[in-house]
Formats: sequence, C-alpha cells, structure tokens
Amino acid sequence: MTPISRTRARAVETLSLDATGTRNALSAALVSELAGALTDCGKDPDVRAVVLTHTGTTFCAGADLRDPPHPDALTGLLRQILDLRKPVVARVTGHVRAGGLGLLAACDIAAASTAATFAFTEVRIGVAPAVISLPVIPRADPRALARYYLTGERFDAREAVRVGLVTVTADDVDEVLAPVLDGMRRSSPQGLAETKSLLTARVLETFDRDAAELTALSARLFSSAQAREGMTAFLERRDAAWVV
Repeated sequence: MTPISRTRARAVETLSLDATGTRNALSAALVSELAGALTDCGKDPDVRAVVLTHTGTTFCAGADLRDPPHPDALTGLLRQILDLRKPVVARVTGHVRAGGLGLLAACDIAAASTAATFAFTEVRIGVAPAVISLPVIPRADPRALARYYLTGERFDAREAVRVGLVTVTADDVDEVLAPVLDGMRRSSPQGLAETKSLLTARVLETFDRDAAELTALSARLFSSAQAREGMTAFLERRDAAWVV
C-alpha cells in the first residue's frame, strides 16, 4: 500500500500522507513516494498548486525510528518543496511533531485547524532539529524557536501562527483555505512560479549554504549512544536514562 494518496480538483493536486499505522512518520518509503509525487506535479502543466495534507489524526509524527530516511533524502525533499515552481499549501487537522514541522515550514502557506498541536521533540530523544532547521529557522521567530527547540514542549495552532510556523488557523480549515486556493486558480502559472521564486530565494540561499553541514550533523547525532537510548526509550514508552 502506497504511503501517499493523490486526488485532483480544478487544477489543485492533493497529496495526502497516508501511513496511519506509523502516524505518517517520515519513513524511507514515504519520503521517496512524496518526492516522486512532487516531481510529477512539477512536470504536469495541468497542476496549478499542490495541497499537502494527511489521513488520520496525525499530520506527521517526525522521522520513522524503525525505518528512517537517509538524511540526504529528507534534505532533498525539503528543498524540492521550496524549489517547486508551483505553490505548495499545507492542510493540517492533526498533530505535527519534529520532522513534520520541517514539511510545514517548507510549504509556502500552512493552514491548521484549531485542534492541531505541534512540538519539536528531537531534543527529548538525544538529537537536534538539524535538517528541518533549513526551512524552519528562516521562517519562524527566533525567540520562540529557542524555547520550543530546547524544551520539546507542545504548543497549539494559535501559537504556531504567532511564531510564524503556520499562516492561519480556524475551526474549519477547509473554509479558511477556500479563498487561498481560489486565488491560485485565478492566477497565471507563470505569475505563480515567478512570485514563489521571489519568496523562496533567500530561504534557498541559506539552505544551500548550510545543507551539507546540517545533514552531516543529523547523521552523526542519530548514530550516537544518546540517540540510541532516546529512541529505545521512546519505542519502549519509558523515560530515557537522563530524565531527572
């Protein structure tokens, strides 16, 4: 069963993370399938915009600890979203953790229901939000990131809007997205592509400058003894050895 499902309505392609058994965690297969679907959208002249959403109660639980993607693959996926010549809109009605926040930050617009929750949980398993910082840090408030990166605390959709990780929140996320998608349907493909390039140019500049360093940091941390303990504790549903 493919971890990505696809539908299309009036030139908007919807890509749904559809691996509810793992809470849409970023497995090697999911990252590869999503990258392939985005490539297809980029080549298809009938696709005006892309909506990235999910099935189940979780948008994305972060890296799949049992089948993690290679750091280069995740880096490539985030850059692909930023560099796609079509707008990518995140539609979130559930929980977003760790690497899932990297997907949100890479999207051009992110809409979340008021039921959504967010957390950078990397620090609690002995790693750091290294690769996802490539799109997150240029988009979000640095003081807020310092708090949520360092504590792993959960925060709600209104706070996610305040700190710049989400564009808009509402009880009915589809209602708030309707004028956004209508605006894109009324816009020319060239206009959308060139405007997106203006908006992402600085993000891509720092992305390309720092990608190799942060990808190497991610690989080093995930292979460390503390990460092994943190991931084992998480999978065993117990506190890690360092919890005091």
